[in-house]
Amino acid sequence: MARSNYKFEKRQKEIAKKKKKEEKRQRKLAQKQPTESEAENASPPSDSA
Repeated sequence: MARSNYKFEKRQKEIAKKKKKEEKRQRKLAQKQPTESEAENASPPSDSA
């Protein structure tokens, strides 16, 4: 009878959890990003003098 590889299963769960957390962080960052970039585009460029 085959034994379960609990360490492997645990590691896979941890990897999935980290991946999900990172995706969530990226989504939050993407939602925040457009408002910041709009504010940057609204200000006149001061380097083109």
